[in-house]
Amino acid sequence: MIRALTNAASGMKAQEANIDVLSNNLANVNTAGYKRSRAEFADLFYEQRKRAGAPSPDGSALPSGLEIGYGTRTVATYKDFTGGEMRETGNPLDLAIEGRGFFEVMQPDGNVAYTRSGIFKPNADGQIVNVDGYQIEPAVSIPEDATTVTVSENGVVSVTLGNDPEQVEVGRLQVATFANPAGLMAMGRNLYSESPASGKPQLVTPGEEGSGRVMAGFVESSNVAVVSEMIDLIAAQRAYEVNSKVIQAADEMLRETAKLG
Repeated sequence: MIRALTNAASGMKAQEANIDVLSNNLANVNTAGYKRSRAEFADLFYEQRKRAGAPSPDGSALPSGLEIGYGTRTVATYKDFTGGEMRETGNPLDLAIEGRGFFEVMQPDGNVAYTRSGIFKPNADGQIVNVDGYQIEPAVSIPEDATTVTVSENGVVSVTLGNDPEQVEVGRLQVATFANPAGLMAMGRNLYSESPASGKPQLVTPGEEGSGRVMAGFVESSNVAVVSEMIDLIAAQRAYEVNSKVIQAADEMLRETAKLG
């Protein structure tokens, strides 16, 4: 009976974590480039009272065993890197990657981070930076007298200067791909860092080696589907309630057992 209490308690803790993940997804439904997370669970160890295949009293093998489980636990949160909807903005430095890959930005501490959010602006020195002021890598600067800026699908950044209609190339963007993007570590601020699980980044020209193309004038929306998240949230709430009912039932059975004494 005590095992029923601890099993149900582990189920309630697991659903608490599940609801935490789902609520974070819903909170970021309008966050550009956000990728939804999914909680993953695993059952705990088992008490093996009878082993499957063990000899029975009459000498035959038991067709199944007798195993009593010890509940569940949260083992991972999995990032879903499927693409979000492309929203047109008309801003030439709003960039989205159609397919695999991440933009690189340089953090103040000198470490490179990776992002799917391509909302970029020129800073006071003309360098292209993200919303936190982190410089895009490789670094690209827009001349002060530039009148137009264009970014091609393969990442070539070009400008026109003054009244000259001829376009001048001022830089080239690259995208980073990973063998296992789900292994990246989320840092907040739409940034990720590499980890031993993600593998090393492969820097490629956009559109080559299986990477996505750059779409200028577009922003990638969050890939959170509100309806799906709400359905999962209701299911998690019901699972939490069912586990709480198990605790109540086990408590009532223990109370009845105590009366017998």
